[in-house]
Amino acid sequence: MIAKIVCYALNGLEGVPVEVETDVNKGMPSYDMVGLPDTAVKESKERVRSALKNSGMLFPMNRITINFAPADIKKEGASFDLAVAISLLKASEQLLGAQVGDTVFLGELALNGDLRPIAGLLPILISAKGHGFTRFIIPEGNAQEARYLGGAEIYPAKTLGDVVRHLIGTDPILPLETAEYIPHAGAHSSADLKFIKGQPMARRALEIAVAGGHNLLMVGPPGTGKTMLARCLPTVMPDLAFDEALEITKIHSVAGVLGEEGIVTERPFRTPHHTATTVSMCGGGNKVVHPGEISLAHGGVLFLDELPEYKRSTLEALRQPLEDGKITVSRAGGTFTFPARFMLCASMNPCPCGNYGSTERTCTCTPAEIRRYRKRISGPLLDRIDLQVEVDDIDYDELTSKAENEDSAAVKERVDRARRIQRNRFEAFGINTNAEMGERELTEFCTLSRKSDEILRGAFERLHLSARARSRIIKVARTIADLDSSEEILERHVFEAVSYRISEMNG
Repeated sequence: MIAKIVCYALNGLEGVPVEVETDVNKGMPSYDMVGLPDTAVKESKERVRSALKNSGMLFPMNRITINFAPADIKKEGASFDLAVAISLLKASEQLLGAQVGDTVFLGELALNGDLRPIAGLLPILISAKGHGFTRFIIPEGNAQEARYLGGAEIYPAKTLGDVVRHLIGTDPILPLETAEYIPHAGAHSSADLKFIKGQPMARRALEIAVAGGHNLLMVGPPGTGKTMLARCLPTVMPDLAFDEALEITKIHSVAGVLGEEGIVTERPFRTPHHTATTVSMCGGGNKVVHPGEISLAHGGVLFLDELPEYKRSTLEALRQPLEDGKITVSRAGGTFTFPARFMLCASMNPCPCGNYGSTERTCTCTPAEIRRYRKRISGPLLDRIDLQVEVDDIDYDELTSKAENEDSAAVKERVDRARRIQRNRFEAFGINTNAEMGERELTEFCTLSRKSDEILRGAFERLHLSARARSRIIKVARTIADLDSSEEILERHVFEAVSYRISEMNG
């Protein structure tokens, strides 16, 4: 008898339907698998055999052939175990009368028949639902992740025996109830802008960067608060909308770093160490391709502390994602595209010893050493960083002042207002922030007055800016105007935007 069971393979962030066809015939006992199964799939033979026997079911001692269709897609991982087991039971007539044709089966089997959770479940469910499937049987360990998917019947099972009893109707499994999504902006951050002493220009630049989704570089001596400022970013980032949360959760699910809540409820804040490789930053792998740090930061912040300490090749790999908001990874197993729309926040010292430009400490570096240090960051990468701000030393009186500083909640309120303006403005254009604007949006929404254009022309010629830098200054000026609730980009907005490009890094 032939049985057909539907399960799904993962291709990047997309689920691909796979039909497990099982043929059980008379003949010498054998067990063959075809359809490009990898080692983990082939090893399911023994897992399924033991799981069936230890669950009180019969393993057919016949000629067994299992085909994974379509046969031209490589099948990887242990998520096919449950589908293989159910197809064997169906083909050996142990599930007579059970309707399984419209159900997707997902899960890894333990030798005792327990169902183990799998990585990448949510993107599989979303893809399968898009293909018309609405009934799923999944491991109970994935229930938290699956309960946010509405419009589907999802049955979480502990064991293979539970699945069989559910299918034959003796002990039905209750479907998951859809959970309500509640965002938690900055819930896990202990930082707050009210603890930042001084640094008015850096605080202002941080607010502008978050409001418009712009990239930010902070340059200053060690101990001036650059890292502390960066760690305040999650507390002023806007709340995650449900569709954004689902997209980010898909990435984290595939990477196997999803938390216990089952869904990402706050914007990611990724801080890879400077020893991170290009592959770990961009994504990849030998057999299974996983998203890298820049994709895990999608919708949030990628913070690179001590920017010049990163490998040049790793930093240069950021250039395409910073422009396109996605990263394409090509490996022997195929080409995969992952989202990578993140806000880059970086910090660095002005020189190797860190004291160049300090009013309190003496720099011991030679001009040649300073030049070599700064040349670790290429001009094209700097060109993609919208705001470059110097973070100065703080004197003792300022550090011990009892004056109340503005907290993150007040800044977040202004950021949220600016983001609402941008969402309404770009509703018909498929983007959300000023940083994502292309030339079409710049032409329509960023018209400069004659005087503002003269200011920008002077900066363009004096600072030897590129065409990209000019566009980014206009985008920052648009964000500053939004923070002022101004429809027009005024001269003061352009002046302030230009001031964030005047950095000794450009000299």
